[in-house]
Amino acid sequence: MSWIREGELTIIERFCANIIKAGPMPKHVAFIMDGNRRYAQKCHVERQQGHSQGFDKLAQTLRWCLNLGIREVTVYAFSIENFKRSKEEVDGLMDLARQKFSRLLEEQCFLNVCFAYTSRHEISNAVREMAWGVEQGLLEPSDVSESLLDKCLYTNNSPDPDLLIRTSGEVRLSDFLLWQTSHSCLVFQSVLWPEYTFWNLCEAILRFQMNYNALQKARDSYMEERRRQQMERDQAYVTKKLQQEGCSPRGAHGDSRRRRTLLQKCTAMREERIQGFLQALEHKRADFFERLCTVSA
Repeated sequence: MSWIREGELTIIERFCANIIKAGPMPKHVAFIMDGNRRYAQKCHVERQQGHSQGFDKLAQTLRWCLNLGIREVTVYAFSIENFKRSKEEVDGLMDLARQKFSRLLEEQCFLNVCFAYTSRHEISNAVREMAWGVEQGLLEPSDVSESLLDKCLYTNNSPDPDLLIRTSGEVRLSDFLLWQTSHSCLVFQSVLWPEYTFWNLCEAILRFQMNYNALQKARDSYMEERRRQQMERDQAYVTKKLQQEGCSPRGAHGDSRRRRTLLQKCTAMREERIQGFLQALEHKRADFFERLCTVSA
């Protein structure tokens, strides 16, 4: 039986879900599932039991998201920093993760799991990969941009989260999706993760809806500024080319036509380089994981 489809919403939950869905809904929600260890301490049980309850709560939360029409969920399951915990706790978490996430993978659900992850490592890795692209002659230095960095992140196949929720009362991001959540609604809730409820999720979505217009305006303004900066770089490149050809940058009609032609060519060549680089990067990553699996086997 499906783990995330077991059970149904109550009548009152379905009623409230329908009301909430009348407003703008987040398409992608990210969770920092914090509070498992404090929950175990509170309930006087082993830490492993707290983590197990946390994984079960994730399955329940995915069911709520499914009923609310949320298309994608990303969770912070394990930070690189968590390896500093005791070997017993880390080994227990690894065993739990193998059991629980294997079950979720069988269901082909809409979940992204950040495991052994920090955002700073992700961003620095993306910068290294762009530098590799320049060294290999796949990219021009002028191709490096925020837009290209987006495409080099681990999350490049997903839209940025609309809403990020952290439980347990902590009010920090702990190095989670720092780049991707720059225009997300951030909601910090005091409830411990294993005690998370449908109503906590509804509260977070209502906060997103209250701030939706401001968030959308900021996001649109940011994207417009990125397009403007790219156009300025392209225009500067074309001006330089025209000067090299002995044409006046603001000359006659023929020069204007030449400018438009060069601008179109510049854009097309950049896109061609970027697509070639991304394909090479995909092969590079696939080779890395293949070698990693071979070593692990």
